[in-house]
Amino acid sequence: MTHFLEVAITAARQAGAIVREGYGAAVHITHKGAIDLVTETDKRSETVILATLRGAFPGHAILSEESGRAAGDAYEWLVDPLDGTTNFAHKFPVFSISIALTFQRRLIAGVVYDPLRDELFSAEAGQGARLNGAPIHVSGTRALEQALLSTGFPYDVRTNPNNNLAEFTRFELLAQGVRRTGSAALDCSWVAAGQLDGFWELRLNPWDVGAGALIAREAGGRVTAYSGDEDFLGKDSIVASNGILHDEMLRLLKS
Repeated sequence: MTHFLEVAITAARQAGAIVREGYGAAVHITHKGAIDLVTETDKRSETVILATLRGAFPGHAILSEESGRAAGDAYEWLVDPLDGTTNFAHKFPVFSISIALTFQRRLIAGVVYDPLRDELFSAEAGQGARLNGAPIHVSGTRALEQALLSTGFPYDVRTNPNNNLAEFTRFELLAQGVRRTGSAALDCSWVAAGQLDGFWELRLNPWDVGAGALIAREAGGRVTAYSGDEDFLGKDSIVASNGILHDEMLRLLKS
């Protein structure tokens, strides 16, 4: 394990303790949009993550959901201090902390931590993916009608016609089941662990999916934009799958 991953794991676990402490308590909620929330726990989690990363790597750039981008060298951390804030605010127990590291825009390390279940997913480029230290691998599901999929919807779903509702309907009619969990980082990690067979979503940010996407790839899966482009960071769409179902999912999304 590299020092990069060690520090990311430390930061994720420290943030997880803050998130667990705040879960179920009265929360002060701020609206960034009609249905886009931020709580004081998001901010406290981000503060401890950024302090840990900057303490270990003061020259690295950071792109974080709540505080934006801080310039640095060719290394850049992608930080979501609480992926699933709406779930958290409603006491719905599905949310995570997501921390990824890129070098020259290439993902090299990632951690997704589910603080309620104490499940820590991790990966480094070329080194495989792990859950609490044990290797994980994507599913072997070969047919869409046998697949359990997950998705999400953009925050402007009420006003933007490109809102994933048509795609959701088509997959719901073809797959064994489709779930909407509210945490893209966990969706990708569950694809990596074989608990989901595929995931797709529109207009996510790099901090939402950077860590989970690397974990899914390192577990033997495939991650692209809807176009099939393997360089999905910063694109307006993402598909993560066990690899076997990927082309079929892309065909459906393109059609």
